Amino acid sequence: MAAFLRRKAGIFMKQSTFFRVLFYIIGLLVLALGLTLNTKTGLGVSPIISVAYSTAVISGHNFGNMTLALYSLFVVIELILHLIREHRYVEESHGALSQAGKRDRKLIFLMDILQIPLSLIFTRFLNAFSALIPALYSGSESSAGEMAFRVIVLVIAIILTGIGAAMSLNMRIVPNPGDGIVQAIADTAHKSVGFTKNCFDVLNISITITLSLTFAGHLIGIGVGTILAMIGVGRTIAVFNHFTYDKMKQLAGIEN
Repeated sequence: MAAFLRRKAGIFMKQSTFFRVLFYIIGLLVLALGLTLNTKTGLGVSPIISVAYSTAVISGHNFGNMTLALYSLFVVIELILHLIREHRYVEESHGALSQAGKRDRKLIFLMDILQIPLSLIFTRFLNAFSALIPALYSGSESSAGEMAFRVIVLVIAIILTGIGAAMSLNMRIVPNPGDGIVQAIADTAHKSVGFTKNCFDVLNISITITLSLTFAGHLIGIGVGTILAMIGVGRTIAVFNHFTYDKMKQLAGIEN
């Protein structure tokens, strides 16, 4: 009987691991597709990729590679913030750090480092989708039909971005650097993740506007799509989780 239960438990673990990795990879693919479609509409990109996108357009470099460079910078900042947080914790505990605390510290730093290979894979997805999907706008003024189509694609892009972000985040494997840096800042500053996310979005938009006006003389990557992404992605995540989170959590073997 005990052997039978162990076999059943082993089968369940393998199945749950399979679903967890599957949902995570699908989430990254859907997220990359949503972000790429966002850039192709020409109506403004999501704040988290606005700096990389504007820099790529201004410099003529590859969008995926610029995103990789920005994400790598995010990881470095995360490591610094976690070191600051750890130093503060050690001081508050008068130099004592429990074994559990040391294990948590190592796990946090490992998750930070693993974001770099994740970024490499994720940005290859961006490059692949960017090569496959043509721009949906021309340099001339769009017709009413073309503009309507671009808006529809923008809405689809925002929905896909929210679904992809929810799926990858819910699997609790390795966070996307765009999410990881927000969490690190929130933990260090003792602020809520939602508030920190809003502030970080405003910072990215401000940097993008400054770069665009300084080096191109006009806005790049900032538009109605940027505002809609700020509002719509979070709402999509909430709706998607409302209908799917419990079932996905059960299949992936994730405990609360």
